[in-house]
Amino acid sequence: MTFHPFLSNARAPLTQAIQGSDERGRSVSINIPAERALTVYLDKRELVTLMTLGAAPEALVLGYLRNQRLLRSVDDISSIQVDWEVESAAVTTRNGVDRIEERTSKRVVTTGCGQGSVFGGLMDEVDAIVLSVDARLMQSTLYKIVETIRSSQSIYKQAGSVHGCALFSAVGELIYFVEDIGRHNAVDAIAGKMWLDDVDGGDKIFYTTGRLTSEMVIKGAQMGIPFLLSRSGTTQMGHSVALQLGMTLLARCTGRHFLLLSGADRFIFEPHLLVPID
Repeated sequence: MTFHPFLSNARAPLTQAIQGSDERGRSVSINIPAERALTVYLDKRELVTLMTLGAAPEALVLGYLRNQRLLRSVDDISSIQVDWEVESAAVTTRNGVDRIEERTSKRVVTTGCGQGSVFGGLMDEVDAIVLSVDARLMQSTLYKIVETIRSSQSIYKQAGSVHGCALFSAVGELIYFVEDIGRHNAVDAIAGKMWLDDVDGGDKIFYTTGRLTSEMVIKGAQMGIPFLLSRSGTTQMGHSVALQLGMTLLARCTGRHFLLLSGADRFIFEPHLLVPID
């Protein structure tokens, strides 16, 4: 029998209007992204405090637990209750977490905006990850994804200062889009949604507005996703991990420009789509 957790449906304003002055000294009103602390308690044990926009807090907590490998199945969770009044998320499991002290004793501070963190043993699991070798990404699908992101309504367009992550189908149809203060939060929220909806990542395409660090590459691989696209670039370690995993990594994806940096065997060029060079 499958048990899905009971989730709260916490809501909070995603932007806030503030007053400022422009270069001429004129009074202006602008919207800025909300930022709030969310302290996660796992079976009443304080686990971590995440700085987040708060757009999808329950999914964020689910994805964080998944990507930290603290729980192996969404069915292990009885409930997640987010309460913004006390800035907390209370996670109750069905049977507890094995070796919780040992597994959370070593923490690595990451390069994520808002300063993310991962538990140290995460890197040890990279060698066990196997990504699909049959999945393919068409150049036209890449362009479709970039255009979908460009034309989407977003907090970034209203207020700036956030990162967005999205999951697409093999043919470029948008499945999830999440924005947050840090890209590591946005990817965790998508991981949580995938976990809850039992979405397989084997033929999916992941897009982020932020850079592809080792943390982002590992989290994408943990979700079984063979394609990672970035509007920005990658880091040396992110690239190295992608090569180790055989992941297809594409950076600088804007307009019709992109850089294919690894996993070229999965990518299908379509020469007729290229703009002639003068």
